[in-house]
Amino acid sequence: MNIILLGPPGAGKGTQARHLVETWNMIQLSTGDMLREAKSSGSEMGQRVAEVMARGDLVTDEIVIGLIREKLVGDNAGGFIFDGFPRTLAQADALGDLLHEVGETLEAVVEMRVDDDALVNRITGRSTCAGCGEVCHDVTKPVPADGKCTRCGNTEFTRRADDNEDSLRQRLMEYYKKTSPLIGYYHAKGTLRSVDGLAAIETVQTSIAKVLDN
Repeated sequence: MNIILLGPPGAGKGTQARHLVETWNMIQLSTGDMLREAKSSGSEMGQRVAEVMARGDLVTDEIVIGLIREKLVGDNAGGFIFDGFPRTLAQADALGDLLHEVGETLEAVVEMRVDDDALVNRITGRSTCAGCGEVCHDVTKPVPADGKCTRCGNTEFTRRADDNEDSLRQRLMEYYKKTSPLIGYYHAKGTLRSVDGLAAIETVQTSIAKVLDN
């Protein structure tokens, strides 16, 4: 089973992807993680990535598709979660072509719907465990009183420098301009399913599980 998690920055895609990895034996394909892994691998593709990043240039769609192809032809376990890709209609076409090429299909695109104002309030109060990526929030899920992450026991929590209202609204505008057209694209293909991305984490997990069960 292969799915895309679609939603603006801070919608909770990473949190839900980690849950699917743990409970459905799926493999998360995060663009950022794949680029970092390739850069340190020493492979031919990794050298290309390192050279592009050293110049400060954006990694091309061709390179990202190449990295995804390498993953798809390996062990697919319970399927793949595409997180952070595609971001544009051109990337969606390229991913569709790649899946067809390797004999895979895309079962569902899960749109995590959010309200902008509520999302800004959520993100400006969040902090992330430096050890495992677990997300806490000043109001809804504070860092434990003993300062230790409940998942891994790490005591270091960080806040992203761009998790402020002005930066967030700019990132949301970029998302709506470039990525939101994918909602109509996948709706037309009959694969789009929507869940409330601002519900409690467990509620979102249940909603996504229902999509996968169907």
